[in-house]
Amino acid sequence: MIPNQTPVLEARIERWPIAGSFTISRGSKTEAVVVVAEIRAGDHVGRGECVPYARYGETPETALKQILSLQARLAAGLDRAALQALLPAGAARNALDCALIDLEAKTAGKRAWDLLGLPPPQPRATAYTLSLGSPEAMADAAGRAAHRPLLKIKLGTDDDASRIAAVRRAAPDAQLIVDANEGWRADNLAANLAACANAGVTLVEQPLPAGRDAALATIDRPIPVCADESVHDRASLAGLSGRYDAVNIKLDKTGGLTEALAMADAAEGMGLQVMVGCMVATSLAMAPAMLLTPRARHVDLDGPLLLAADRDHGLRYDGSIVDPPDASLWG
Repeated sequence: MIPNQTPVLEARIERWPIAGSFTISRGSKTEAVVVVAEIRAGDHVGRGECVPYARYGETPETALKQILSLQARLAAGLDRAALQALLPAGAARNALDCALIDLEAKTAGKRAWDLLGLPPPQPRATAYTLSLGSPEAMADAAGRAAHRPLLKIKLGTDDDASRIAAVRRAAPDAQLIVDANEGWRADNLAANLAACANAGVTLVEQPLPAGRDAALATIDRPIPVCADESVHDRASLAGLSGRYDAVNIKLDKTGGLTEALAMADAAEGMGLQVMVGCMVATSLAMAPAMLLTPRARHVDLDGPLLLAADRDHGLRYDGSIVDPPDASLWG
């Protein structure tokens, strides 16, 4: 922070239309509702964006209230270390944590990765997500995206084997990730994993509901299984032992980049692969997550590609290749 300049916190809810609709096993939506936090100190403004998620009991209104509740503490000198103890892991803390990092970088005249002692992020191929639909609709979407190197398929029905096969026929050369969003059951788990293996799927995300995933420890897993809803921050990593091979680190779950980086260290120490993921949001939410990409086996930062329009100075996507953020966006 800038000495002798009191930081001022502002926050707001924004709505960004999705191109068409986005459907997973829990339902569909046509817009991304995000909360943006801005911290002003002198001539500098640090920004962070989060996506409150109803699955975790969050709403845009509650996240906004959490953020604004820290106005006085921020004016009194709140830093990232103190923030970790004041708010739980989740969307509100994410927006504030990333806004503080952005402000620190701008105040110091450094890029965020240099400030944090991290390797500079490089362009990476991101997954491109296909919404859940009928086998025919998903095959059509896969055919239109078949030129992309990595496709992520949303599943979670009683007939996912036909959807997997249909997508593979339509996109024979693409690498595939499957995300069931807790939509499978113990009694169809083995068959669905076999269908994924037969189609050459690289990774399966969260096949069973969080808290009801014990069956993953009792079957042979023909391909790596990645925890998403079952893992949020470092405190939840211990429960993955024997059940998962990878973790999807999302800043809205960890409560910001500060915890996400520490979580990546801990996950790697447990022998888990690291995936960096996102919610459907603008480039401002993706930019901090780019700092995790040098250590990620899989990158899924396609949120802006699913929107009808992104914010100004957004990340540059060349097909599925996403470049590191410009300083005018974040960090």
